[in-house]
Amino acid sequence: MIRTLLRTTKTSYIQLNQHNTIRFASTKHGKVLTTETMHPLVKSVEYAVRGALPIRAEALSQQLKKDPSKLNFDRVVFCNIGNPQQLNQKPITFFRQVASLCENPELLKTENRALVSKLYPADAIARAQVLLKNIGSVGAYSHSKGITHIRENVAKFIERRDGYAANPDDIFLTQGASEGVQKVIQLLTQNQQSGIMIPIPQYPLYSATLSLVDAAPVPYYLNESQSWGLSREDLQKSVDEARQKGVDVRALVIINPGNPTGQCLSEDNIKEIIQFCHEERIVLLADEVYQTNIYQPERRPFHSFKKVLKSMGPEYQEQELFSFHSTSKGMIGECGRRGGYFECVNIDPAIMEQLYKISSISLCPNVHGQIMVDLMTNPPVEGDESYPQYKAEVDAIFQSLGRRATKLAQCFNGLEGVTCNDAEGAMYLFPQISLPNKAIEAAKKEGMTPDSFYAMGMLEATGVCVIPGSGFGQEPGTFHFRSTFLPEENLFDKFCGSLEDFHKSFMDKYRD
Repeated sequence: MIRTLLRTTKTSYIQLNQHNTIRFASTKHGKVLTTETMHPLVKSVEYAVRGALPIRAEALSQQLKKDPSKLNFDRVVFCNIGNPQQLNQKPITFFRQVASLCENPELLKTENRALVSKLYPADAIARAQVLLKNIGSVGAYSHSKGITHIRENVAKFIERRDGYAANPDDIFLTQGASEGVQKVIQLLTQNQQSGIMIPIPQYPLYSATLSLVDAAPVPYYLNESQSWGLSREDLQKSVDEARQKGVDVRALVIINPGNPTGQCLSEDNIKEIIQFCHEERIVLLADEVYQTNIYQPERRPFHSFKKVLKSMGPEYQEQELFSFHSTSKGMIGECGRRGGYFECVNIDPAIMEQLYKISSISLCPNVHGQIMVDLMTNPPVEGDESYPQYKAEVDAIFQSLGRRATKLAQCFNGLEGVTCNDAEGAMYLFPQISLPNKAIEAAKKEGMTPDSFYAMGMLEATGVCVIPGSGFGQEPGTFHFRSTFLPEENLFDKFCGSLEDFHKSFMDKYRD
């Protein structure tokens, strides 16, 4: 209880409480939480794929609904992010059938079976029953690592893929792969000198997370002239320079297939990376969410880091590895359901306990995403009623993505001053563009990077939203942008034509 209240100024008071402790109470108006009082690390975070260009794209999309007469295009094409179903990729029928039955278990009651059997194939009904038996209600919390039955299916998937055993207890289901990445980087960060090696260009999840936990990014450059490959020498140079500055380099992030660059690493290259990490005592973080997006499988098949690690000699069998996968990519594209997992290989048991602890804080990953992970890792197989339709849908999406990747690369390579590597994997192309000096000067006057200036011009002229290379990192003095090749195939001629018209107009306007 306050005994005394003395007014000292117009805006503050001295309060004496029952313990005679003095505190100052201000009557100043205004917000307590401002950008000046917020956590400073949050302000340092940048995430280009949801940054200024997508914000402007959303505004243009709203304008099209209200008054399209002022714009030169009839739709905004969001090529800024790998979000397949936003660009009308069809969901896999079997996955949605099972998910819908799990969402509404009333349909599985005996009295409804005759009607439901006319709408759903028998294997979808059977899968939903098995899942619900192991889940209970989709509205209930699950185990913090994820539903045991689903983690067991993930382990079987990894064994089939790699030929080596996987332990369900070493698998954590997550809200997409991003949540797993953030948890692992958080654990790896002891202080400001904890260094994490990230590729340049990189997916901004990594730089943003490092900013948020106040870790030290240790960049290593991918070689554009070598199809975005990397060498042991470049890795060594990067780690040596960081350690000379007092950075404690702890982990190496590999995105394979690459984002934003679309490369796929050879088995020999993966072995070199594992050898490097083993010799330098560095933990490996393998972002493998695009492992089924492989467009040149004969020349560049996907090899998981775990598979290659297990095939190497006994001296490498203690190498620490975290590998990440997601339901958002591949032919599934269920981004909004936020399903993913990571596997822990050769990780200290005490760290596994800490991972479980921090997973428990958020109680559990969402159950709908977990169901999608089960379906991704355990889809219909030959002999199942749904297999023919499942295979036809997956093959159609895969073949169309391959055609679109080739067509868009050809489009970019046909533009003046633009060069673009073919996509070996993932969902993106990352062309380099030589911008005229006049354009660079115009960008400076607008307070923009030259590649952002170009990308914003593209958006305003065509409705196509791409992300400038500066949002991912790039060699100094070079300019790039990242575009998905996810627009619908039947619109691709118009899509490419719009890009060609804009680029010609831009180059003519700013030609030196």
